[in-house]
Amino acid sequence: MRRRLFALFSLLSLSLLTLPWPGAAGSAAAQQLQELKITSKNGAHIFGVELAVTPEEQAKGLMFRKELPEGQGMLFDFHQEQPGVSFWMKNTYIPLDMIFIRGDGSILRIAENTVPLSEALVPAGGSVRAVLEVIGGTAKKLGIAAGDRVTHPIFAGR
Repeated sequence: MRRRLFALFSLLSLSLLTLPWPGAAGSAAAQQLQELKITSKNGAHIFGVELAVTPEEQAKGLMFRKELPEGQGMLFDFHQEQPGVSFWMKNTYIPLDMIFIRGDGSILRIAENTVPLSEALVPAGGSVRAVLEVIGGTAKKLGIAAGDRVTHPIFAGR
């Protein structure tokens, strides 16, 4: 089982999808973005996120994408807390911040400015329910840190 989980999470990509904000005229892709809020010491920060929930979506992730607008990202939902989650940057062309989120919506850890195209594993450092990928430097710029709260329907009731 551990080997299977490692293989699945090793295949997760870390590029980000470029999509317009919800409500953008003429864009079917805009309907795929959901609102996610992170509450930090500096206030609330709103992101438009694409969800990766199936094994296929998570395996492909955001590979091969070359840009990501500020305020957008991808949220990988594992449906329950998972130990041993690791990501890599294979086939990812832009630096990302990886925000590892516990089941209660609290941020466990942030891997900042991950290295494009690297096959080195980036571990969560504990059990997580989800991982949010945003453009590299976002966490520092907005003052987002471990312990901050993420609000999104997958964390409802927590």
